[in-house]
Amino acid sequence: MTAVSTIRFGIIGGGLMGREIASAVARWCHLLEPEGVRAEIRAVCSRREQSLTWFRENLRGLRQIATNWRELLANPDIDAIYCAVPHNLHEEMYTSIIESGKHLLGEKPFGIDRGANARILEAIEARPGCVARCSSQLPFFPGAQQIARAIRDNRFGTILEVECGFLHSSDLNPNKTINWKRMRDINGEYGCMGDLGMHIFHAPLRAGWIPKNVRAILSDVIRERPDGQGGMAPCETWDNATMLIEMQGPDGGFPLVAKTQRIAPGETNTWYLTIKGTRHCARFTTKRPRTLETLTYEPGGDQVWQTRDLGYDSVYPTVTGSIFEFGFSDAILQMLAAFCHQVAVGPEDEVPFPCATPVETKWSHEILTAALESQRTGKTVEIRDAGQAGLKGKST
Repeated sequence: MTAVSTIRFGIIGGGLMGREIASAVARWCHLLEPEGVRAEIRAVCSRREQSLTWFRENLRGLRQIATNWRELLANPDIDAIYCAVPHNLHEEMYTSIIESGKHLLGEKPFGIDRGANARILEAIEARPGCVARCSSQLPFFPGAQQIARAIRDNRFGTILEVECGFLHSSDLNPNKTINWKRMRDINGEYGCMGDLGMHIFHAPLRAGWIPKNVRAILSDVIRERPDGQGGMAPCETWDNATMLIEMQGPDGGFPLVAKTQRIAPGETNTWYLTIKGTRHCARFTTKRPRTLETLTYEPGGDQVWQTRDLGYDSVYPTVTGSIFEFGFSDAILQMLAAFCHQVAVGPEDEVPFPCATPVETKWSHEILTAALESQRTGKTVEIRDAGQAGLKGKST
Protein backbone atom coordinates (compact mmCIF):
# COMPACT_ATOMS: atom_id res chain seq x y z
CA MET A 1 0.00 0.00 0.00
CA THR A 2 1.36 3.44 -0.96
CA ALA A 3 2.28 5.69 1.98
CA VAL A 4 0.16 8.84 2.07
CA SER A 5 1.66 12.30 2.48
CA THR A 6 -1.03 14.61 3.91
CA ILE A 7 -0.51 18.34 3.37
CA ARG A 8 -2.26 20.12 6.25
CA PHE A 9 -3.46 23.56 5.14
CA GLY A 10 -4.38 26.78 6.83
CA ILE A 11 -6.32 29.39 4.85
CA ILE A 12 -5.73 33.08 5.47
CA GLY A 13 -8.49 35.12 3.85
CA GLY A 14 -12.12 34.06 4.09
CA GLY A 15 -13.31 35.55 0.82
CA LEU A 16 -14.19 34.08 -2.57
CA MET A 17 -10.86 32.39 -3.31
CA GLY A 18 -10.46 31.04 0.22
CA ARG A 19 -13.80 29.27 -0.23
CA GLU A 20 -12.75 28.02 -3.68
CA ILE A 21 -9.60 26.42 -2.24
CA ALA A 22 -11.55 24.85 0.64
CA SER A 23 -14.08 23.46 -1.86
CA ALA A 24 -11.26 22.02 -3.97
CA VAL A 25 -9.78 20.24 -0.96
CA ALA A 26 -13.24 18.82 -0.19
CA ARG A 27 -13.18 17.29 -3.71
CA TRP A 28 -9.76 15.65 -3.23
CA CYS A 29 -11.26 12.18 -3.77
CA HIS A 30 -11.94 13.36 -7.34
CA LEU A 31 -8.22 13.03 -8.06
CA LEU A 32 -6.59 9.72 -9.05
CA GLU A 33 -3.12 11.29 -8.97
CA PRO A 34 -0.73 12.42 -7.58
CA GLU A 35 -0.59 9.03 -5.89
CA GLY A 36 0.08 9.11 -2.16
CA VAL A 37 -0.64 12.84 -1.77
CA ARG A 38 -3.69 14.37 -0.15
CA ALA A 39 -4.73 17.70 1.35
CA GLU A 40 -6.73 18.69 4.41
CA ILE A 41 -7.93 22.07 5.68
CA ARG A 42 -7.03 22.30 9.36
CA ALA A 43 -7.40 26.04 10.04
CA VAL A 44 -8.88 29.23 8.63
CA CYS A 45 -8.38 32.89 9.46
CA SER A 46 -10.34 35.97 8.49
CA ARG A 47 -10.43 39.44 10.00
CA ARG A 48 -14.17 39.51 9.36
CA GLU A 49 -15.96 37.20 11.75
CA GLN A 50 -18.99 36.93 9.44
CA SER A 51 -16.90 35.40 6.65
CA LEU A 52 -15.98 32.47 8.92
CA THR A 53 -19.57 31.17 9.05
CA TRP A 54 -19.32 29.32 5.74
CA PHE A 55 -16.14 27.54 6.85
CA ARG A 56 -17.68 26.52 10.18
CA GLU A 57 -20.73 25.10 8.43
CA ASN A 58 -18.93 23.23 5.65
CA LEU A 59 -15.50 22.06 6.88
CA ARG A 60 -15.99 19.23 9.32
CA GLY A 61 -12.28 18.64 9.94
CA LEU A 62 -11.57 22.27 10.85
CA ARG A 63 -9.54 22.44 14.07
CA GLN A 64 -8.64 26.13 14.32
CA ILE A 65 -10.62 29.30 13.55
CA ALA A 66 -8.92 32.64 14.09
CA THR A 67 -9.17 36.33 13.36
CA ASN A 68 -5.41 36.86 13.91
CA TRP A 69 -3.41 35.30 11.06
CA ARG A 70 -0.27 34.90 13.17
CA GLU A 71 -2.07 32.25 15.21
CA LEU A 72 -2.01 29.96 12.16
CA LEU A 73 1.74 30.49 11.75
CA ALA A 74 2.28 29.38 15.34
CA ASN A 75 0.29 26.17 14.82
CA PRO A 76 2.69 23.20 14.42
CA ASP A 77 -0.11 21.10 12.89
CA ILE A 78 -0.18 23.23 9.73
CA ASP A 79 2.24 22.47 6.87
CA ALA A 80 1.16 25.01 4.26
CA ILE A 81 -0.77 28.26 4.00
CA TYR A 82 -3.02 29.46 1.22
CA CYS A 83 -3.06 33.24 1.54
CA ALA A 84 -5.60 35.41 -0.32
CA VAL A 85 -5.45 38.96 1.01
CA PRO A 86 -5.25 42.48 -0.49
CA HIS A 87 -1.98 43.30 -2.21
CA ASN A 88 -0.71 45.74 0.41
CA LEU A 89 -0.57 42.85 2.90
CA HIS A 90 1.41 40.45 0.70
CA GLU A 91 4.91 41.41 1.79
CA GLU A 92 4.32 41.20 5.55
CA MET A 93 2.20 38.07 5.44
CA TYR A 94 4.10 36.13 2.77
CA THR A 95 7.50 36.75 4.34
CA SER A 96 6.16 35.85 7.80
CA ILE A 97 4.61 32.63 6.48
CA ILE A 98 7.87 31.62 4.83
CA GLU A 99 9.96 32.55 7.87
CA SER A 100 7.66 30.43 10.05
CA GLY A 101 8.78 27.38 8.04
CA LYS A 102 5.45 26.79 6.29
CA HIS A 103 4.94 26.34 2.58
CA LEU A 104 3.08 29.11 0.75
CA LEU A 105 0.52 29.23 -2.02
CA GLY A 106 -0.05 32.97 -2.38
CA GLU A 107 -2.24 35.05 -4.60
CA LYS A 108 -0.93 37.27 -7.36
CA PRO A 109 0.77 39.63 -7.85
CA PHE A 110 3.01 38.29 -5.04
CA GLY A 111 3.71 41.74 -3.62
CA ILE A 112 2.09 45.12 -4.18
CA ASP A 113 5.06 46.31 -6.27
CA ARG A 114 8.50 45.26 -7.49
CA GLY A 115 10.23 46.13 -4.21
CA ALA A 116 7.77 44.09 -2.14
CA ASN A 117 8.14 41.17 -4.53
CA ALA A 118 11.93 41.32 -4.23
CA ARG A 119 11.75 41.13 -0.45
CA ILE A 120 9.37 38.16 -0.62
CA LEU A 121 11.82 36.37 -2.92
CA GLU A 122 14.68 37.13 -0.52
CA ALA A 123 12.74 35.39 2.25
CA ILE A 124 12.15 32.38 -0.03
CA GLU A 125 15.84 32.14 -0.93
CA ALA A 126 16.69 32.13 2.78
CA ARG A 127 14.44 29.06 3.23
CA PRO A 128 15.56 26.62 0.50
CA GLY A 129 13.26 23.84 1.73
CA CYS A 130 10.17 26.02 1.43
CA VAL A 131 7.79 25.54 -1.49
CA ALA A 132 6.42 28.98 -2.40
CA ARG A 133 4.18 29.32 -5.44
CA CYS A 134 1.75 31.84 -6.91
CA SER A 135 -1.86 31.00 -7.64
CA SER A 136 -2.54 30.82 -11.38
CA GLN A 137 -5.12 28.20 -12.28
CA LEU A 138 -6.18 29.02 -15.84
CA PRO A 139 -3.14 27.45 -17.59
CA PHE A 140 -4.36 24.13 -16.15
CA PHE A 141 -7.29 24.08 -18.60
CA PRO A 142 -6.81 21.24 -21.13
CA GLY A 143 -6.54 23.63 -24.09
CA ALA A 144 -3.81 25.63 -22.40
CA GLN A 145 -2.04 22.39 -21.52
CA GLN A 146 -2.14 21.27 -25.14
CA ILE A 147 -0.42 24.52 -26.13
CA ALA A 148 2.16 24.08 -23.35
CA ARG A 149 2.98 20.59 -24.68
CA ALA A 150 3.32 21.94 -28.21
CA ILE A 151 5.81 24.52 -26.90
CA ARG A 152 7.82 21.85 -25.06
CA ASP A 153 7.85 19.69 -28.20
CA ASN A 154 9.03 22.64 -30.32
CA ARG A 155 6.11 22.19 -32.72
CA PHE A 156 5.60 25.88 -33.47
CA GLY A 157 8.83 26.43 -35.37
CA THR A 158 9.87 30.08 -35.34
CA ILE A 159 7.41 32.08 -33.26
CA LEU A 160 5.72 34.84 -35.27
CA GLU A 161 3.51 36.41 -32.59
CA VAL A 162 1.66 35.69 -29.36
CA GLU A 163 -1.58 37.14 -27.99
CA CYS A 164 -2.73 36.61 -24.42
CA GLY A 165 -5.27 38.28 -22.19
CA PHE A 166 -7.70 38.16 -19.30
CA LEU A 167 -10.95 40.08 -19.69
CA HIS A 168 -13.71 40.97 -17.21
CA SER A 169 -16.82 43.08 -17.76
CA SER A 170 -18.28 43.73 -14.29
CA ASP A 171 -16.72 47.19 -13.93
CA LEU A 172 -18.57 48.46 -16.99
CA ASN A 173 -21.38 49.24 -14.55
CA PRO A 174 -20.62 52.75 -13.21
CA ASN A 175 -23.01 52.16 -10.29
CA LYS A 176 -20.97 49.26 -8.92
CA THR A 177 -19.80 50.10 -5.39
CA ILE A 178 -16.07 50.71 -5.11
CA ASN A 179 -13.90 48.00 -3.59
CA TRP A 180 -10.24 47.78 -2.59
CA LYS A 181 -9.09 46.90 -6.09
CA ARG A 182 -9.86 50.50 -7.11
CA MET A 183 -7.76 51.95 -4.24
CA ARG A 184 -4.09 52.54 -5.01
CA ASP A 185 -2.83 52.23 -1.43
CA ILE A 186 -4.38 48.75 -1.10
CA ASN A 187 -4.32 47.36 -4.65
CA GLY A 188 -1.13 49.08 -5.83
CA GLU A 189 -0.33 51.25 -8.81
CA TYR A 190 -0.54 48.33 -11.26
CA GLY A 191 -4.34 48.34 -11.09
CA CYS A 192 -5.86 45.65 -13.31
CA MET A 193 -2.39 44.46 -14.35
CA GLY A 194 -1.48 43.38 -10.83
CA ASP A 195 -4.64 41.41 -10.28
CA LEU A 196 -4.77 39.75 -13.72
CA GLY A 197 -1.23 39.89 -15.09
CA MET A 198 0.25 36.70 -13.63
CA HIS A 199 -2.62 34.73 -15.16
CA ILE A 200 -1.64 35.79 -18.68
CA PHE A 201 2.16 35.75 -18.24
CA HIS A 202 2.32 32.30 -16.62
CA ALA A 203 2.30 30.39 -19.91
CA PRO A 204 4.68 32.65 -21.93
CA LEU A 205 7.18 32.82 -19.08
CA ARG A 206 6.95 29.05 -18.55
CA ALA A 207 7.91 28.68 -22.21
CA GLY A 208 11.24 30.31 -21.36
CA TRP A 209 10.62 33.39 -23.48
CA ILE A 210 12.34 36.50 -22.15
CA PRO A 211 10.59 39.92 -22.14
CA LYS A 212 12.88 42.65 -23.53
CA ASN A 213 10.78 45.84 -23.65
CA VAL A 214 7.19 47.04 -23.44
CA ARG A 215 5.00 49.81 -24.79
CA ALA A 216 1.85 50.08 -22.69
CA ILE A 217 -1.38 52.05 -22.93
CA LEU A 218 -3.31 52.10 -19.65
CA SER A 219 -6.86 53.38 -19.31
CA ASP A 220 -8.57 54.95 -16.30
CA VAL A 221 -12.12 54.77 -17.64
CA ILE A 222 -14.39 55.30 -14.64
CA ARG A 223 -12.97 57.97 -12.34
CA GLU A 224 -15.33 57.57 -9.37
CA ARG A 225 -17.79 55.06 -7.97
CA PRO A 226 -20.42 54.91 -5.20
CA ASP A 227 -18.73 54.48 -1.83
CA GLY A 228 -21.57 52.42 -0.33
CA GLN A 229 -22.44 55.18 2.15
CA GLY A 230 -24.37 57.52 -0.09
CA GLY A 231 -21.37 59.36 -1.52
CA MET A 232 -18.81 58.92 -4.27
CA ALA A 233 -15.18 57.78 -4.01
CA PRO A 234 -12.34 58.25 -6.51
CA CYS A 235 -11.18 55.23 -8.54
CA GLU A 236 -7.40 55.45 -8.38
CA THR A 237 -6.29 52.36 -10.32
CA TRP A 238 -6.09 51.43 -13.99
CA ASP A 239 -9.20 49.73 -15.43
CA ASN A 240 -7.68 48.40 -18.67
CA ALA A 241 -4.17 47.74 -19.97
CA THR A 242 -2.82 46.86 -23.40
CA MET A 243 0.86 45.95 -23.61
CA LEU A 244 3.01 45.33 -26.67
CA ILE A 245 6.00 43.35 -25.43
CA GLU A 246 9.07 42.32 -27.40
CA MET A 247 9.89 38.75 -26.38
CA GLN A 248 13.06 36.83 -27.05
CA GLY A 249 12.67 33.18 -28.01
CA PRO A 250 15.24 30.57 -29.08
CA ASP A 251 14.93 31.63 -32.75
CA GLY A 252 14.79 35.38 -32.24
CA GLY A 253 12.41 38.10 -31.16
CA PHE A 254 8.66 38.34 -31.65
CA PRO A 255 5.77 40.55 -30.46
CA LEU A 256 3.47 39.56 -27.61
CA VAL A 257 0.24 41.53 -27.25
CA ALA A 258 -1.09 41.26 -23.70
CA LYS A 259 -4.37 42.64 -22.37
CA THR A 260 -5.74 42.84 -18.85
CA GLN A 261 -9.15 44.48 -18.76
CA ARG A 262 -11.81 44.95 -16.11
CA ILE A 263 -14.02 46.88 -18.52
CA ALA A 264 -14.39 44.51 -21.49
CA PRO A 265 -18.05 44.58 -22.54
CA GLY A 266 -19.68 41.16 -22.56
CA GLU A 267 -16.69 39.25 -21.19
CA THR A 268 -17.01 37.09 -18.07
CA ASN A 269 -13.64 35.85 -16.88
CA THR A 270 -12.33 35.29 -20.41
CA TRP A 271 -8.72 34.06 -20.57
CA TYR A 272 -7.10 33.43 -23.94
CA LEU A 273 -3.78 32.44 -25.49
CA THR A 274 -2.88 32.42 -29.20
CA ILE A 275 0.53 31.42 -30.56
CA LYS A 276 1.41 31.61 -34.24
CA GLY A 277 4.55 29.96 -35.59
CA THR A 278 6.01 29.02 -38.95
CA ARG A 279 5.08 25.32 -38.53
CA HIS A 280 2.18 25.33 -36.08
CA CYS A 281 -0.42 27.72 -34.67
CA ALA A 282 -2.79 27.27 -31.75
CA ARG A 283 -5.44 29.29 -29.92
CA PHE A 284 -7.50 28.61 -26.84
CA THR A 285 -9.97 30.63 -24.80
CA THR A 286 -12.00 29.82 -21.71
CA LYS A 287 -14.98 31.24 -23.60
CA ARG A 288 -14.98 27.85 -25.40
CA PRO A 289 -13.40 25.67 -22.72
CA ARG A 290 -13.45 22.32 -24.52
CA THR A 291 -12.26 23.63 -27.89
CA LEU A 292 -8.72 23.98 -29.23
CA GLU A 293 -8.03 25.51 -32.64
CA THR A 294 -4.83 24.58 -34.46
CA LEU A 295 -3.15 25.03 -37.82
CA THR A 296 -0.24 22.78 -38.78
CA TYR A 297 1.73 23.79 -41.87
CA GLU A 298 4.15 21.98 -44.17
CA PRO A 299 5.98 23.99 -46.87
CA GLY A 300 3.76 24.22 -49.94
CA GLY A 301 0.81 22.65 -48.12
CA ASP A 302 -2.63 23.99 -47.28
CA GLN A 303 -3.14 26.44 -44.44
CA VAL A 304 -6.25 25.24 -42.64
CA TRP A 305 -7.43 26.00 -39.12
CA GLN A 306 -8.91 22.92 -37.44
CA THR A 307 -11.18 22.70 -34.40
CA ARG A 308 -10.89 19.88 -31.86
CA ASP A 309 -13.09 19.03 -28.88
CA LEU A 310 -10.77 18.19 -26.02
CA GLY A 311 -13.00 16.78 -23.31
CA TYR A 312 -11.58 16.26 -19.82
CA ASP A 313 -7.84 15.87 -20.39
CA SER A 314 -6.23 17.09 -17.16
CA VAL A 315 -2.67 17.22 -15.84
CA TYR A 316 -3.63 14.91 -12.98
CA PRO A 317 -6.14 12.16 -13.91
CA THR A 318 -9.51 12.24 -12.14
CA VAL A 319 -12.66 10.15 -11.88
CA THR A 320 -14.33 12.31 -14.55
CA GLY A 321 -14.76 10.61 -17.91
CA SER A 322 -12.75 11.96 -20.83
CA ILE A 323 -15.89 12.93 -22.79
CA PHE A 324 -16.99 15.50 -20.19
CA GLU A 325 -16.19 19.20 -19.91
CA PHE A 326 -13.49 20.83 -17.77
CA GLY A 327 -14.34 23.99 -15.78
CA PHE A 328 -13.01 26.67 -13.44
CA SER A 329 -13.33 24.60 -10.25
CA ASP A 330 -11.47 21.77 -11.98
CA ALA A 331 -8.62 24.16 -12.78
CA ILE A 332 -8.45 25.17 -9.11
CA LEU A 333 -8.26 21.50 -8.08
CA GLN A 334 -5.53 20.76 -10.64
CA MET A 335 -3.47 23.77 -9.48
CA LEU A 336 -3.83 22.70 -5.87
CA ALA A 337 -2.80 19.15 -6.77
CA ALA A 338 0.32 20.52 -8.48
CA PHE A 339 1.18 22.55 -5.39
CA CYS A 340 0.69 19.62 -3.01
CA HIS A 341 2.67 17.34 -5.33
CA GLN A 342 5.51 19.89 -5.24
CA VAL A 343 5.40 20.02 -1.44
CA ALA A 344 5.50 16.22 -1.28
CA VAL A 345 8.55 15.84 -3.57
CA GLY A 346 10.41 19.04 -2.63
CA PRO A 347 10.89 22.46 -4.26
CA GLU A 348 13.56 21.40 -6.76
CA ASP A 349 12.00 18.16 -8.01
CA GLU A 350 10.00 17.84 -11.21
CA VAL A 351 6.20 17.75 -11.30
CA PRO A 352 4.12 17.48 -14.50
CA PHE A 353 3.21 21.19 -14.63
CA PRO A 354 4.33 23.41 -11.74
CA CYS A 355 2.33 26.28 -10.32
CA ALA A 356 3.65 29.76 -11.11
CA THR A 357 7.08 30.09 -9.51
CA PRO A 358 8.62 33.00 -7.60
CA VAL A 359 10.92 33.70 -10.56
CA GLU A 360 7.88 33.96 -12.84
CA THR A 361 6.27 36.45 -10.44
CA LYS A 362 9.50 38.45 -10.54
CA TRP A 363 9.39 38.60 -14.33
CA SER A 364 5.75 39.66 -14.13
CA HIS A 365 6.68 42.54 -11.83
CA GLU A 366 9.48 43.59 -14.18
CA ILE A 367 6.98 43.74 -17.07
CA LEU A 368 4.36 45.64 -15.08
CA THR A 369 6.84 48.13 -13.62
CA ALA A 370 8.08 48.88 -17.14
CA ALA A 371 4.47 49.19 -18.33
CA LEU A 372 3.80 51.90 -15.72
CA GLU A 373 6.89 53.78 -16.89
CA SER A 374 5.79 53.42 -20.51
CA GLN A 375 2.39 54.91 -19.68
CA ARG A 376 4.04 57.84 -17.87
CA THR A 377 6.52 58.61 -20.64
CA GLY A 378 4.65 57.50 -23.75
CA LYS A 379 7.74 55.52 -24.75
CA THR A 380 8.88 51.93 -25.12
CA VAL A 381 10.67 50.94 -21.90
CA GLU A 382 13.41 48.33 -21.56
CA ILE A 383 12.74 45.48 -19.11
CA ARG A 384 15.55 44.56 -16.75
CA ASP A 385 17.18 41.25 -17.66
CA ALA A 386 17.57 38.27 -15.35
CA GLY A 387 20.90 39.36 -13.92
CA GLN A 388 19.78 42.93 -13.22
CA ALA A 389 16.53 41.70 -11.73
CA GLY A 390 18.33 39.37 -9.35
CA LEU A 391 16.60 36.25 -10.68
CA LYS A 392 18.20 33.05 -9.48
CA GLY A 393 17.53 29.34 -9.62
CA LYS A 394 15.00 27.13 -11.33
CA SER A 395 12.31 27.28 -8.68
CA THR A 396 12.94 30.57 -6.90
